[in-house]
Amino acid sequence: MTITDRASTLTYMSLGTRSVLPVACYAVLLVSALQTLFVPVIAAIQADLGVSTSSANWAVTANLLAAAVLTPVVGRLGDLYGRRPVMVGVLSVVLLGSVLAATTSSLALLLVARVAQAASYGLFPLSIGVLREELPPKRLTGAMAVTSGMLSVGAGAGLVVTGLLMRGGGDYHNLFWLSTALAAIGLAGVLLLPRRPGAASGSLDWAGAALLGLGLVLLILPLEEGNGWGWGSARVLGSLGAAVVALFAFVLVEQRVTYPLVSVQILSRRPIVVANAVGLFLGFSLFAVFLSITMLVQTSPAVADYGFDASVFSASLVYLLPASASGVVSAPMGGRLVARFGARATLVIAAALAGIGFAMLAVLHSATWQVIVGVLLVGTAVTFGYATLPALINAQVEPADTTVANSVNSIARSVGMSLGTAFVVTLTTRNPIPGPVPIPREEQFVAVFVFGAVLAVICAATVRWFLPPGRQATPAATLRAGAEGKPAPYPARPS
Repeated sequence: MTITDRASTLTYMSLGTRSVLPVACYAVLLVSALQTLFVPVIAAIQADLGVSTSSANWAVTANLLAAAVLTPVVGRLGDLYGRRPVMVGVLSVVLLGSVLAATTSSLALLLVARVAQAASYGLFPLSIGVLREELPPKRLTGAMAVTSGMLSVGAGAGLVVTGLLMRGGGDYHNLFWLSTALAAIGLAGVLLLPRRPGAASGSLDWAGAALLGLGLVLLILPLEEGNGWGWGSARVLGSLGAAVVALFAFVLVEQRVTYPLVSVQILSRRPIVVANAVGLFLGFSLFAVFLSITMLVQTSPAVADYGFDASVFSASLVYLLPASASGVVSAPMGGRLVARFGARATLVIAAALAGIGFAMLAVLHSATWQVIVGVLLVGTAVTFGYATLPALINAQVEPADTTVANSVNSIARSVGMSLGTAFVVTLTTRNPIPGPVPIPREEQFVAVFVFGAVLAVICAATVRWFLPPGRQATPAATLRAGAEGKPAPYPARPS
């Protein structure tokens, strides 16, 4: 190799290393933005395609179901064959799906496009894997916190951007053109990442992937469709029962294969169980507060004696943007809390903030500033929680299991989002104020907020009692221990 070639290689490596954190942050921002960008335009899709409301809602449901199947598979592929090439493949699929959605007026093709976009959910665990692979221990905890915080920032940003582009009756296809541009930028950024071989050995567990995907589809589908099917209907109860059977079969298979998709030993560790339970709560909280507040502030006080008669644009810009934008500050703050006080203390703080925010919204929601502060508290809590979970998970797993372990936590958050959406929709559509357009009663929103506060208390108690006392291990501590030949603060394998 000539001196010129060596200099070019070193320059590329330096550029690749410097690009790791911004590329990871952008990829995660894209994931969460794609989750919420299209939720507010279901009515516009229904009108344009001339289909029923339930059919149009499949643009969201199909995306969530496909994500449940694809996320662990994508995560495992990243562990096996390297995160960079898998991220390139994922973003290429998302790009093609976005172009298809932007150019079609067919419901069937739109659903195909939304399934393709669901591959984006795998970008979060892949990004966490890249950070662990490329960054030194002293930077890792903070970098993961900032990257994870982009989940809540992107979710709010997606709603705000939708409000901007749909102001005055804009064409919803513009949102898909925007997602096309965002995917193209992400693809260009990922090409800058360093090339690394896969961290895991073996092969993809197709039987486990099929059972896990089937179980998650059977779990999420009734959560999304339960309001239309009826929560006590045979379809809902049958799907939930079949989900339990499929997931139990998945556990049995994973205990017997040489190279499992997800190690049952890892999933059964107490900190991992707590992390996934907290992820479920955070996903519920994020979607419950965003959806309920969007509905509340758009209600006319002349009709319902509450609300602000806000447009979609003002609901996004005035009431949701502060919580979304604050994530830029609260995400690194969460990382510093994890580094200084540990995962348990930070998660308790997050749950407490969420509880205060929900309780405030239950009691005070008659003035604009009250709603903004309440949403800001819940949004900050979600950001703190998201900033903490990767550190807690990565302290428990080997580098070869990093991506798939974080994939499971991503699924837990997605299930929580589905639960939050289903809960709000179910509660606000029962016994509405009669009229040409039925409107939820104020006490129905209060019930949502009270339930969120109760869940926050349960979450704080769970973290307090089931995570080990004292400062929790961080990835930096784990990696240092390994480098020194000492056992990790959380053992890599159960004794």
